[in-house]
Amino acid sequence: MENRRNFIKILSLGSVSATLPCQLLARDAALLKKNYVKFGICTDVHKDVMHDADTRLKAFIDEASGKNLDFIIQLGDFCRPYDYNQDFLAIWNKYQGDKYHVLGNHDTDGGFTQEQVVQYWNAKARYYSYDCKGFHFVVLDGNEKDSSPNRPAGYARYIGEEQLKWLENDLNNTNLPTILFCHQGLDNDNGGIYNGTQCRLVLEQANTKAGFTKVQAVFSGHHHLDYYNKINDIHYIQINSMSYQWLGDQYKYSRYGSEVDKSHPMIKYTVPYKDPIWAYVEISSDNTLSIYGKKTEFVGPSPTELGLTTKFDYPITPQISDRKISLKRR
Repeated sequence: MENRRNFIKILSLGSVSATLPCQLLARDAALLKKNYVKFGICTDVHKDVMHDADTRLKAFIDEASGKNLDFIIQLGDFCRPYDYNQDFLAIWNKYQGDKYHVLGNHDTDGGFTQEQVVQYWNAKARYYSYDCKGFHFVVLDGNEKDSSPNRPAGYARYIGEEQLKWLENDLNNTNLPTILFCHQGLDNDNGGIYNGTQCRLVLEQANTKAGFTKVQAVFSGHHHLDYYNKINDIHYIQINSMSYQWLGDQYKYSRYGSEVDKSHPMIKYTVPYKDPIWAYVEISSDNTLSIYGKKTEFVGPSPTELGLTTKFDYPITPQISDRKISLKRR
């Protein structure tokens, strides 16, 4: 019914249609044809932590290859550019369709630069955008350094002025509904993008300028959690790690035995997921975003059994929830 009303509206405008903003005409005309974009999404495989990362990634690639997807994307903390990670990367590259990368904070561990990681992965760039079936997609690099004296300790988690200006221009140059990807959450003040408020303002101003909700959703990884927030009509969706949640020294536990602990010494500080988890996303031009996620169980004692129930106020769980989200266009 909504599409029909828009069609009648366009027809009734007649000769005065030329006076309307071109972007509104393009938007309404696009509603006459229902488009779908479908993609597979995973994050935080952590090849350099998990002893079975290859098996986990292969399960995702094998299943995704059998589905009619428009592309796949990984949201960072994938693998460092060591020569011995070539076999892992080759698993990803076996996917025959379009595939995209997002830089994570751990992908440069060991002294690598972001440019070295981009080249090793054969990624498009640190940040970039692309179109697919009537939708615009933007990949951000949340690992830039903040030069202010009050910057938080630990890994860089910032989007600098140059990238924000690029983002503003990129959003101005499209009239398509837009989805963003970033490793760290733009909505999470505890370990997410340090200037997340500034970043969200760029997105919200783009929507105000467009006269409709152009920027619709932001997908992130990094936090190894399963949650969803909505801020000023933009949906912020956290995709859980394919592999584990980090618990730290206080909760370390040997789950795979001494041999694995020796070859992968960081694994005892995690609570691994028994099976790899990922999700499929379907976005349609009738204002619906659907997420179909995987679920599994913990290896060994759960965080609750070890005395830890939440992280950043969100429950620790080995799943990516199914969600059906109504997107606002006006």
